[in-house]
Amino acid sequence: MNLQTKIKLKKESKNLIDYHSKVLLLGSCFSENIGNKFDYFKFESIQNPFGILFHPIAIENLINNAINCKKYSDDEIIFQNERWHSFDAHSNLSDENKNQLLETLNTKTSLTHQTLKETTHLIITLGTSWVYRYIESDSIVANCHKIPQKKFLKELLTVDNVSASLDKCIALVKSINTKINIVFTVSPVRHLKDGFIENTLSKSHLINAIHNLVDNRKNIHYFPSYEIMMDELRDYRFYAEDMIHPNKTAINYIWEKFIETWFSEDSKQIMKEVDVIQKGLKHKPFNENSEKHHQFLKNLEQQKRILKSKFRFMNF
Repeated sequence: MNLQTKIKLKKESKNLIDYHSKVLLLGSCFSENIGNKFDYFKFESIQNPFGILFHPIAIENLINNAINCKKYSDDEIIFQNERWHSFDAHSNLSDENKNQLLETLNTKTSLTHQTLKETTHLIITLGTSWVYRYIESDSIVANCHKIPQKKFLKELLTVDNVSASLDKCIALVKSINTKINIVFTVSPVRHLKDGFIENTLSKSHLINAIHNLVDNRKNIHYFPSYEIMMDELRDYRFYAEDMIHPNKTAINYIWEKFIETWFSEDSKQIMKEVDVIQKGLKHKPFNENSEKHHQFLKNLEQQKRILKSKFRFMNF
């Protein structure tokens, strides 16, 4: 008896991710869940230099500013609740010191520019089509930074809006990196503060827009994170306590599906070796002074040296 409907996944045959790949992850909080997996398995990866970005316009702005080597100035940041903020970045980058925030923004912009030039795989996770427009500047923001809502207008991006934004992202990135592979996915996190119906409408706009671009375009792909969550994991036991975010089991499940689809066989073997080391580093001995534990540590160091000799970027 089959008690689960399965999403058909097409195994990629070219440009697979391995330990020679360089990966950049941009987008919603789910991109950080996956980004943490890349970190754990010691791939060369960078996630969200400007923090979590929920909608396509925010991601487009980051890519555009990075490629054009934008320099942030005093008149582009705002002071609220005793901290300086940028409407282009998540609150995690905000700072009590104005000059420190500007330095962070400009450093991260330069980092993103260089990363986009070298990246082999760009993974973009879209969270929502709902955006907020700051009335004073008539511009769509990445984050409202708890500024009073009366200063913003809430809008729903149309399918055409999203398609146009993602098309710009692709064109911008390929202007400095013609060989890059771009993988789009939609976050399985439900934005229920917008409303149940509104969340479904928002996600449908994202999915529709992505498929307008993916079909028959070289090195542009779609991975169905949202569909796997909604269908294969159609049960609240796969959600966190808020009943909105995927729990650890769900994240691991979707990660395994991503590995099946996008990772080379050689990389899977190395991932097993990295996993052994990572688990070894977390091991708590009964007797840390025992000869057995000392030998265990020696073996662990030897395993680390072997991997680092092959991949100098690895740092345990």
